[in-house]
Amino acid sequence: MYCPFCRHPDSRVIDSRTSDDGLSIRRRRQCPECGRRFSTTETASLAVIKRSGVIEPFSREKVVLGVKKACQGRPVTDSDLAVLAQKVEETIRSTGASQIEANDIGLAILPPLRELDEVAFLRFASVYQAFDSLDDFESAIEQLREEHGRLPARPVE
Repeated sequence: MYCPFCRHPDSRVIDSRTSDDGLSIRRRRQCPECGRRFSTTETASLAVIKRSGVIEPFSREKVVLGVKKACQGRPVTDSDLAVLAQKVEETIRSTGASQIEANDIGLAILPPLRELDEVAFLRFASVYQAFDSLDDFESAIEQLREEHGRLPARPVE
């Protein structure tokens, strides 16, 4: 670790603490050359493999932006979306993989989004589960009704 003040190539760790979210470590360091102190934050890298094959770092902001479209006009706050993005990242990191397919991130979004807002869930699922027809929507809605103990809708005659 280079000292940000004198560019000495080494430093000594004085203190280490886990961040509030538990996903990173904050280290207080001291340069043996100039004696100045500085802090670093360390996280395990998580890369996303896009459909095109391009690899880029995981971004909670991209999760929020993608879900925000599905939540448009729904009673979902920005803090709700931030919590959802954190849950998704925790789920992905718990697999232990350092790289994950972009489609797998979309699928990891579905369970917490379903808890947050069922309409937004259906909108998002229609893309990531590749709904092709109204039958796909109907079966997804029927499954939601069954899980809530609601009776199925009566057919229109």
